[in-house]
Amino acid sequence: HADVEPRVTLRVARRRCEMGRFVKFIFRYFNSTDNDLNYWGLDYPPLTAYHSLICAYVAKIINPEWVELHKSRGYESPAHKLFMRATVLVADLLIYMPAVVLYCFYLTDESSKKKVSTLFCFLLYPGLILIDYGHFQYNAVSLGFALWAILALGLGWDAFGSVAFCLALNYKQMELYHALPFFCYLLGKCVKLGLMGRGLLLLVRIASTVLVTFALCWLPFLSDPSHASQVVRRIFPVARGLFEDKVANTWCSLNILIKIRSILSTESQIYLSLASTLLAALPSSIRLLTKPTFWQFKLALANSSLAFFLFSYQVHEKSVLLAALPVCLLLNDLPLVAIWFLQASTFSMLPLFLKDGLLAPYVVTSVGFLLFSIYLLSALEHCSEEELRLGAYHKLLFFLPRLDLACVIRWKFYFSIAAMAGLSIASVALVPPPHLPDLFPVLVSTTAFLHFLGTFVYFNIVQFSEPPSRKSQKKIN
Repeated sequence: HADVEPRVTLRVARRRCEMGRFVKFIFRYFNSTDNDLNYWGLDYPPLTAYHSLICAYVAKIINPEWVELHKSRGYESPAHKLFMRATVLVADLLIYMPAVVLYCFYLTDESSKKKVSTLFCFLLYPGLILIDYGHFQYNAVSLGFALWAILALGLGWDAFGSVAFCLALNYKQMELYHALPFFCYLLGKCVKLGLMGRGLLLLVRIASTVLVTFALCWLPFLSDPSHASQVVRRIFPVARGLFEDKVANTWCSLNILIKIRSILSTESQIYLSLASTLLAALPSSIRLLTKPTFWQFKLALANSSLAFFLFSYQVHEKSVLLAALPVCLLLNDLPLVAIWFLQASTFSMLPLFLKDGLLAPYVVTSVGFLLFSIYLLSALEHCSEEELRLGAYHKLLFFLPRLDLACVIRWKFYFSIAAMAGLSIASVALVPPPHLPDLFPVLVSTTAFLHFLGTFVYFNIVQFSEPPSRKSQKKIN
């Protein structure tokens, strides 16, 4: 997308390189004449600062003008753009893509052709491509670390998985979306092994690993408590309120009818979102704690991240990527539902893409992903009630006449894709009424919210159903 380069993207990218040259300002996260928090302020944990520092030193070697303090503000050049995108690609090649390859080949048990198809669809997910390369972010780094952790737990390497997830959490604090499933899975496994025997040893090993990893990541800040507290304040900016832009979560959608931010104080909003998030994630977490299998773990990751996205505090549009990762893990198991959600998650960020001038990349990647994934994974051919795991719906809705749920789901999918396409066209081609300037962003976010809420209910029902009956289903040692 080199021809479509919004200024906001350049500024975000440039600040990561520019601030990296001066380690004292990165590490302190304080506002000063040399460290303008409004322009290049860092609001992520320490590993992001270290990554920015490395990128800045490389940039300085190539061209010192790119990272010269103050003077590099407003600097633009084709070579600079190429370097910034190259840093994203290098991070993907080193961290994210190897984890995806290993997961698809070691933790999906199908034919080689099906594994390659799953791998291709996993890497083709347009939401992550557009945000990291168009909006310029390093989301694939934290997601890559989280995927390494998932891969390690799937292979029985619990200590390594704990280290990898700590790295993900210390790169982006939003990895808290995945924290409950990791905690419940490992604790459930320790309890299952016996807390007076091997389970206790495993628990001590995991706890020690977590403490050491966090201590190493935060080492430069531990000498001065004020530095550590400043980082925490930057990471969790509670003063911003319940939400900012039009996000496809519960609070933003509910705000159309009930002005929550006007009715409740900021403190009450925090308590409300915290209670709602924990209540939404609790059933899935308890299920995983009592049945710590890898299948339950994958579903709990999807349910927990969706619970956080739908109900937590100060959610950003791109936070849906944290829910998209565990859904990508289910591409092989529940292809139609996974593809459907991933398409809706990309659609939910449409206002952000239009703001950044990414209409053409959005259309190309979305259409390409939809066509390739439906074809390669044969999603529409493998959508029987058994394959979609819809049997539990008949038990819940026993008072209704029995329907062909597979047919209903297929037609809902067609209608959903048509609605997303129609709203995408309308957002670009039509001018909203003067008294409703945010009409299309609100319609996009509300439509996506309904998709996410339905997926959240579906995955919870699947998690409480019987596990897959395939003999090849991976089990935990």
